Amino acid sequence: MESLFAQFSILSEQALCDKNFDPYTIEDDLMKLFEVEAYKAWAAMELDQEKEVEEAENFMKEAEDHLNTAMEEAMDEFRRFEEEMNEMAKSEYDSLVSVAERARNMGKAMEKVATIVAKKYIETAVNSAGASMKSAFKAISSHSKKVHPS
Repeated sequence: MESLFAQFSILSEQALCDKNFDPYTIEDDLMKLFEVEAYKAWAAMELDQEKEVEEAENFMKEAEDHLNTAMEEAMDEFRRFEEEMNEMAKSEYDSLVSVAERARNMGKAMEKVATIVAKKYIETAVNSAGASMKSAFKAISSHSKKVHPS
């Protein structure tokens, strides 16, 4: 913009000093300079815009990288948590299976004991009934041998 004012000052002085000076020269020269200045300003703005776009893209890339890192860390933590939960669930399952197996074995043992006890009870009851019957027969047979005084 300064070169535009400087050229305008030079052309203005020339117009005042030179009687043959063509006024359209001012317009032509100033328009050319204005066009050059406008182009320079436009080029500078475009360069600034490209820099800002590049900075924004770099910032987005950094943000993306940060997000990816955070997601990877979160997924790693989730996998560790999942593995830990699976191990705990497996341990709990194994414990429950072990308790169930012991209970089943205890139930079988109790069934065997109950069967043996029931058989002994039945055997004892039969022996007792047999002994009672023998005793009753003895008592009946000893009464029939004795003569009643009546």
